[in-house]
Amino acid sequence: MTAPARTGFAGKIDTYFDVTARGSSFGQEIRGGLTTFFTMAYIVVLNPLIIGTVADGEGNFLGGGSEPNLALVAAATALVAGLLSILMGVWARFPLAMAAGLGINAFLAYSIASREGMSWPEAMGFVVIEGIIIFVLVLTNFRKAVFAAVPTFLKQAIAVGIGLFLAFIGLYDAGIVTTGAGTPTQFGNGGYISTWPMVVFVIGLFIAIVLMAKKVRGALLLSIVAATVIAVIVEAVAGLGAKSTDNPDGWALVVPAIPDSVVSAPDFSLVGQVDLFGGFTSLPLLTALLMIFSLLITDFFDTMGTMTAVGSEAGLNDKDGNPPRTQQILLVDSVGAAAGGLGSVSSNTSYIESAAGVGDGARTGLASVVTGVAFLLSTFLTPLYALVPFEAATPVLVVVGFLMVAQVAGIDWKDYRIAIPAFLTFIIMPFGYSISAGIGVGFISYVVLQVFTGGARKVHPLMWGAAGAFVLYFALGPILSALG
Repeated sequence: MTAPARTGFAGKIDTYFDVTARGSSFGQEIRGGLTTFFTMAYIVVLNPLIIGTVADGEGNFLGGGSEPNLALVAAATALVAGLLSILMGVWARFPLAMAAGLGINAFLAYSIASREGMSWPEAMGFVVIEGIIIFVLVLTNFRKAVFAAVPTFLKQAIAVGIGLFLAFIGLYDAGIVTTGAGTPTQFGNGGYISTWPMVVFVIGLFIAIVLMAKKVRGALLLSIVAATVIAVIVEAVAGLGAKSTDNPDGWALVVPAIPDSVVSAPDFSLVGQVDLFGGFTSLPLLTALLMIFSLLITDFFDTMGTMTAVGSEAGLNDKDGNPPRTQQILLVDSVGAAAGGLGSVSSNTSYIESAAGVGDGARTGLASVVTGVAFLLSTFLTPLYALVPFEAATPVLVVVGFLMVAQVAGIDWKDYRIAIPAFLTFIIMPFGYSISAGIGVGFISYVVLQVFTGGARKVHPLMWGAAGAFVLYFALGPILSALG
């Protein structure tokens, strides 16, 4: 039996979002939007722990202070995610939510902002510029050309490398991997799990992986909440305090103590702390351009795969596998990069977790609006984010690393011209503690192998240019030293 047509305001909403036309209902869209929110809300906790705990090249943290302000970063992270998810819903009318991109935030923190002479506002300026470039590339349809220039296996290898890098950061920040005695690193404290914060990490990790294996929606967020509750109890009983030279068994960064209030007016002062062109004076021009190029590469490729996968899950793709309003989806996503820079929270991108909402009934952009509103409401809960210790949140980095490393299965390991550049790409990132170095080594080795194995004609002109730029980039230090 066909549902009666809605009239009035509800009818206009139904018609605009094609709710009934796509076989959905308002109830399904609300439920699906909330499911997506709870599946990806972990980013409001995790993004501050990645970008909010790294000092820039001048020794300052986001916001300009000498100490991390995680609540400030959390509020801005939720604000930008909320506004962009609503924009995706209203303009693109597609059930795809957005938030700060994992991987690119780590690259921004550890490879750009922390460079000597750089500041966080200057690093965010690079993100804005990169976002503007992507926007132009979408408008001119050049994005597809660049997408085609980098071989698929290198895109997969970049994702794998970032996954390994995130996992290493999570293990190191939680104290599970530490500086060794006679070795570069070691497991735990001399090979042992010897402190309560380590135990909290282990418990949080097992909660996360069990919930993931059982396909529980919101598994990552639930694991953070559960581990934080355990950490609060441990701190209340044991009184460990903050980790220091005199207190090596304490919490690595945040002491999990109950805040005076749970709800407070959000502080959005981080928004707009951007120096658009200052990075070009703090870094040599070539280095600055390569940083922007690396951001572009890191940020560029996920959305096409994400929107195709979500559209397929929702049964919305056409016979060629393209979702409806593809151009609008790509335009909103490109706006997300610049908006993330302007919000000082790193580039925002489309989240594959949106598929969880689709699995719960979402079929239209109305679900994305619901997700966005939920993000905006969460800005009032930032005091809660400030009590989450590293040891409770970093297990999620390890799990996210696993999800990204899974793409290694798509690489042809029998073809050395593919396997070796891929391998070099993803081992250099964690071992060299640099995402951009991994990308550069991968690009250069790919071009070199193609040239010397008769495949030079297969190399796209853009790849020649990128590999040449990275060669110059790696030689820039010795060249500058030689020039005095």
